[in-house]
Amino acid sequence: MSSPGATPSDLRYTKTHEWVRLEGNVATVGITDHAQSELTDIVFVNLPAEGQAAKAGASVLVLESVKTVSDVYAPANGTIREVNRELKDHPELVNQDPYGKGWLFRLELGAPLDPGALLSAEGYRASLGAA
Repeated sequence: MSSPGATPSDLRYTKTHEWVRLEGNVATVGITDHAQSELTDIVFVNLPAEGQAAKAGASVLVLESVKTVSDVYAPANGTIREVNRELKDHPELVNQDPYGKGWLFRLELGAPLDPGALLSAEGYRASLGAA
């Protein structure tokens, strides 16, 4: 479990508060600790269909919390290869362990992702004003 407020340095980040773990041509995606704390208690995760095409910057799924509904965006073009089915029964994992058990989906990239297109941990923290 990540320490609260942590921004792991081995991940890349989007300006829309998704984190990305690149492993070959597959990107595991979740939301940041900052995003889950802003949403408060997540009560439902509307997971995408496996095999669904994803377009960079387009909404892939919706998170519902007691406070609001929020879109989660694809960090790159690709195909949804796997979703975290455990979230259907346990959406609270996104709040409890956003960088671990609370991952959302795995995206098979349509083309190599330029890591420079994503923020470093330091860049993400700076975008929050907490560098």
